[in-house]
Amino acid sequence: MARRDNENSSMKDALSAFIQKNKLEKGMDKVEAREAWVRLMGNGVNNYTTEIELRFDTLYVSLSSSVLREELSLGKSKIIRMINEEIGKELVKKIVLR
Repeated sequence: MARRDNENSSMKDALSAFIQKNKLEKGMDKVEAREAWVRLMGNGVNNYTTEIELRFDTLYVSLSSSVLREELSLGKSKIIRMINEEIGKELVKKIVLR
């Protein structure tokens, strides 16, 4: 049975402790990266996005439009910076557009 602390803690602290205790950080990072892409890119880009996957420090994004892929490839460094700011940590170091 799990040990119960008698201290009062916020929901955020309790969830953070649970995530760390159960080693779920990598999975949460993958979800956060995917959500950050969706929030930052908007409906125009998201309509052409077929798959988003974070592996180690590289974000792989599959796009159904070659024209959009070419346009986004010109601003990769800005996209990386925006995603990392949205997440709040240096998670993505490279983006591969496919």
